Amino acid sequence: MQLLTSSGRPPGDEPVADAPELAAEVTPATRVRVLSSAALGPLITGYALVATLIALVTLTADRFSATGALLTAGPGWLAAYQVQLGIGGHPLGVLPLLPTAGAVLLVARTASGAVQRLGLTRPRQAVPLIAVIAGAHALFGLVIALLALGAPVRVNPALAFAMPGVLAALAASAGVVRRCGLPHAVAERLDPLAARGARAGALGLAALVLVGALVFTLATVLSMSTVDNLFEPSVGSSLGLLLLSVLYLPNAVVAAMSFVTGPGFTIGSLDVSLVGYRGGDVPALPLLGGIPAHAAVWWPALLVLPAAVGALVGWSVRRVDDDPAARIRVVAVAGAVVGFGCVVLGTLAGGRLGDGPFDPVSVPVGVASIVAFCWIVIPGGFVAFFAGEHAPAAPPTTLDVEPDEAFDDEAAAESEEAEESDGAEESEEDTSEDASEDADQPETEPDTAEADETDEPDDFDETAEFDAEADAELGLEQPEDVVLDEPEPRPEPPGAVTGSTEASVDEKSPEDDR
Repeated sequence: MQLLTSSGRPPGDEPVADAPELAAEVTPATRVRVLSSAALGPLITGYALVATLIALVTLTADRFSATGALLTAGPGWLAAYQVQLGIGGHPLGVLPLLPTAGAVLLVARTASGAVQRLGLTRPRQAVPLIAVIAGAHALFGLVIALLALGAPVRVNPALAFAMPGVLAALAASAGVVRRCGLPHAVAERLDPLAARGARAGALGLAALVLVGALVFTLATVLSMSTVDNLFEPSVGSSLGLLLLSVLYLPNAVVAAMSFVTGPGFTIGSLDVSLVGYRGGDVPALPLLGGIPAHAAVWWPALLVLPAAVGALVGWSVRRVDDDPAARIRVVAVAGAVVGFGCVVLGTLAGGRLGDGPFDPVSVPVGVASIVAFCWIVIPGGFVAFFAGEHAPAAPPTTLDVEPDEAFDDEAAAESEEAEESDGAEESEEDTSEDASEDADQPETEPDTAEADETDEPDDFDETAEFDAEADAELGLEQPEDVVLDEPEPRPEPPGAVTGSTEASVDEKSPEDDR
C-alpha cells in the first residue's frame, strides 16, 4: 500500500514537510494583509507606470497635465491587458505586447512572493490567492470602463472585466506553479514523452521568436536611412514615436517571425510574404521603416532558418528514447506546442487599426500555425530519427517459413507410401505368423494320423504341400538340430471316423442284429 500512496518524489525533497509549522505562524491578520497586497500591488504599480509614461510624453511635448495623465492612464492600463479601445469612434485593437508582458511578469512575481509568505505548499491552497488576484483585476478594469463611458476613449465593460481577470489568473497560476508543487502533480498524470515534447516545443517557439527578432533587426539596420527620416524634428514628438516603437517592438518581431516561416503579415492593403508581395501604404512609424518596398529574389533562402529551428528541436530530443517512433511522437508534441503558440502570438499581435487604409493589421494565424507545425515536425522528425540511437531488433522466437505447396504434396505422397509399406509389412508379418503357427502344429498320434490318411489322404497331402511351400518362400524352415517339443494331439474334426469308432461300430452291430 505504501507504493500506491507514494508521491513519487525523492526522500528529503518534500516541500510539505514544514507546512504545519508555516501554517501555524501565519495569523488571520497576516493572511489578509498578504492577500490584499497581492491583489492591489500589481494594480497600483501598473497604473503608476502607465501614468508616468504618459506624463513623460506630454511633458516633452509641452502639453503636460497631471490630471490628464492620470485620467488617460486608465485606458492605457486596459490596453496593457489587451482590451480593445475606441478612440473617437474608431477601434484600436492593435495593442502593444511589451506592456502586456510586463504586466504578466509583475502579477506572477507578486503571486510567487505571496505564496512564500503564506507558506502555501499545495495547489489547492493557492486557489484563493489566484481568485483574489484575478477578481481584483477584473473589478478594476470594470471600474475604469464605467468611468470612461462619457470620455473620448471608450471601452467595452464586458471586455474590460474579462480580459484583465483572465490574464491575471494565468499569470498568478504561473507564479505559484513552482512554489506549490504543481509540476509534480501534473507530471504524475502526464506522459513523460508528452512533457518532454512540451519542453521541446517551448524551445522551438523561443527559437522561432529569436529568428524573427534577427530578421527584423537585419531589415531595420539595412533601412536605417528610412527609419531616421520617419522621426519628427521636435524632441517631444520624436520621443513619443520612439516610445511607441519600443512598446510595439514585440508585435513587429511576431510579424517578422510569420514572414520568415512563410505566411507573412498584412497592414491594410499591404501584404508581405515569402511567396508574394502586394504593395500598400504604411504608417509613418520608425518601427515599420524596415518593411521592403518590393519583393526580392533571395527571400526564399530565409526558409533555411525555420528548418534549422526544426532540426534543433529534433536534435534536442535525440536521446529521449531508443525507439525512433517514440522520438517522432515527442517531435509531434513539440510541433503542436509551437503551432498553438503561433496562434496565441499572432492573435495578440494583430487587430483593428481605425477605419482607414491601415486597417486591419493581422497575421494569418491559421496558416501560420500549420506551417510552423510542419517546420518543426518534418526536419525535427528526420533529425530525431537518424541522430538518435536505435534499439537492436529482438531475435525471432519462431521461423516464419512460407508454406511450399510442392513440398507439401511431396511430403503427403511420401507419407502415403510409408503408410502403404507399413501396411504391407504388417500383412507379411501376419502371414509369417500364420505360417509359423501352422509350422508349430504338432504331429498327430499314430492312430489319428492313420485314420486321417485312410479317411482324408488327399486333403492332408495338399495341406502339407502348401505349408512346405510357404515355409520355403518365407525362409521359416526349422533347422535340423532343433528338437521340437512333442506336439499335442491334433483336434479331431467333427464327423471324423477313427479306428476306435470303427471297432465300436463292429461291436454293436451283432447286438443290433439280435
